[in-house]
Amino acid sequence: MTEKPFLVSGRNTIIHKVRKYDLLIMNGDEKPPILVTFRGLKEYEGKVPENKRDAKMMDMELVDITTGEVFGDEKTLLFIQTLNGKEYKVDYSKVGTPSFIKIHQDSFF
Repeated sequence: MTEKPFLVSGRNTIIHKVRKYDLLIMNGDEKPPILVTFRGLKEYEGKVPENKRDAKMMDMELVDITTGEVFGDEKTLLFIQTLNGKEYKVDYSKVGTPSFIKIHQDSFF
């Protein structure tokens, strides 16, 4: 089994840990996917890969937070720590506004 490029911490935090792979965070069918790179976060606007194998070919890890191996249910609030030393807050109740993705903490190292 290969090591995952992310860790799950607590009830709503994901830690990106491998620069080679971007994370594509999925939170149910209705909420927009989030792309996590080593530089930061943004709403993903491309075609979502059909499965984890297709995502790997795009140098991405498909992370569905509703699965049992991650959190098990949809989240309204999600925190993501990136490799650039920042923690971002993703508030799904504010999709479409500037408050959807915000820096929560800068340089947590």
